[in-house]
Amino acid sequence: MAHRKASIKKIRIDKRRREHNVRVISELKTVARLVGRLILEKKTAEAAKEARKLYSKLDKAVKKDIIHKNKASRRKSRIALKLNSLKNSAPSA
Repeated sequence: MAHRKASIKKIRIDKRRREHNVRVISELKTVARLVGRLILEKKTAEAAKEARKLYSKLDKAVKKDIIHKNKASRRKSRIALKLNSLKNSAPSA
């Protein structure tokens, strides 16, 4: 256990930050799973709407240094590829 006041305070702050970061990462995973499910069900419009929410959450997580910018970029790119392939494979009526 830490002895100095500064160390004790740092432990308290780190605990609070970790709880917040875990919550944000959990929200990211939840929205990502929802988008993935909508893509599998071929619900293009709903998937696109939820993907915008996911992009926003990823950008906010990057802004707060919760995830790395390249990781967010990679995830956004992969979701966009899946959405685009879904839109292109839609039957033209």
